[in-house]
Amino acid sequence: MAKTAFIFPGQGSQYSGMGRELAETFAVARHLFEEADDALGFKLSTLCFSGSDADLKLTANTQPAILTASIAVLKVVQQETGLNAEYVAGHSLGEYSALVCSGALSFADAVRTVRSRGTFMQEAVPVGTGTMAAILGVEPEVLEDICREAAKGDVVSPANYNSPGQIVIAGSVAAVARAIEIAKSRGFRKAMMLPVSAPFHCALMKPAAEKLANVLDAINYSDLIQPVVSNVEATANFDKDRVRDLLVSQVCAPVLWEQSVVAMAAVGVSKFIELGPGKVLSGLVKRISKEVEVGNIEDCAGIKNYHI
Repeated sequence: MAKTAFIFPGQGSQYSGMGRELAETFAVARHLFEEADDALGFKLSTLCFSGSDADLKLTANTQPAILTASIAVLKVVQQETGLNAEYVAGHSLGEYSALVCSGALSFADAVRTVRSRGTFMQEAVPVGTGTMAAILGVEPEVLEDICREAAKGDVVSPANYNSPGQIVIAGSVAAVARAIEIAKSRGFRKAMMLPVSAPFHCALMKPAAEKLANVLDAINYSDLIQPVVSNVEATANFDKDRVRDLLVSQVCAPVLWEQSVVAMAAVGVSKFIELGPGKVLSGLVKRISKEVEVGNIEDCAGIKNYHI
């Protein structure tokens, strides 16, 4: 039988105005934004609906904002459509949205945790000393070899395996620059620095992982309604007792997004629906598998497409 996966976006998908139309139209979305405001003690709703791009790009704001916008979409989908999912997954931050969807995390716990997570990740590396770059058209093993050669005692490693031919690396500014030069010398000329505020998903994030572990220790985890395909392992996790360790590991480990989509397709997922702002993951899934159906829902028009 055909299976469906809900997938949830990560950092970079934010935009001013996200969630506003849903909150104006559906009480369940409006209440969700109010719950976020209460949990955080400031008007996250205002930041999402009318915040400046500069404020939304601050990692400590971005993470709770995207999570809240994504779960608002989920709540409306659950109320207004007949859609449900056998599997859930999210890209980096999006894994927290997936865990809320699965029932493992309460929304209030999740939104507070990712606010802290964003702060810890920003503080882990002084601004300007770490960066990320996308390298296109390189096989994973080749890029891993390039990173080893470029390191020279610094940190540089694959951070996101996004889709065939699109891998993001992260590390110190100097080591990432060396990796790009080595890649170009080997004929891989498509490489671009990413406009990020920190080098996510590499060993430089260790201080953030240690602080996040303390926050995650204080949370109660519930049984999962459906399995979450984790970024760290690209396999379905059903065990609530593993959630905390997978989230801690995720901070420094690469996001195995391509591998996660392949794993879901292998167990019969034929429809992937992205819930939340933007269409980044929808685009990646299309590049990973030509056989599956892909859709996204972020506003009222998207809801209408799937209405009961």
